[in-house]
Amino acid sequence: MEDIRSLLQVLNRRYNLLQKKCCHIDGLDISLVHSHILYEIDKHTAPSMQQIAALLGIDITTFSRQIQTLLKMGLVKKSNNPADKRIHFLSLTEKGKQIADEIDTMIQENLMQMFSSMNEFERDTVIHSLKILTRSMGQIKENSKMMG
Repeated sequence: MEDIRSLLQVLNRRYNLLQKKCCHIDGLDISLVHSHILYEIDKHTAPSMQQIAALLGIDITTFSRQIQTLLKMGLVKKSNNPADKRIHFLSLTEKGKQIADEIDTMIQENLMQMFSSMNEFERDTVIHSLKILTRSMGQIKENSKMMG
């Protein structure tokens, strides 16, 4: 059997490099972590800081520092939960939405270029395999929560 961990490490590294190359927009250098945060905020409706930190596997203290940087860049807004002042909701500013969309477009173009070297069967196989792998990884994560 092939060294699966090694394959996943290479896949992760190459995907992160793909994302990193596209993150200099409008004079802003968007870090890989910031790109991930913008993506997740964009995909959820008024998520809390705790939700996004948990999705990304970042401790809340580190996440708060990252959010402060995005606030200063004018890409993210933070609002209080009227029912619980400890909870802050996140949203993208107009500029943040524009940047998130530009990053997404660039990544989609890179992925399309990557998939263009594959025939239809290979593309379908890769996509199907990624769906199975992510589903299985999600199940392992859920099982770990139940045991822990």
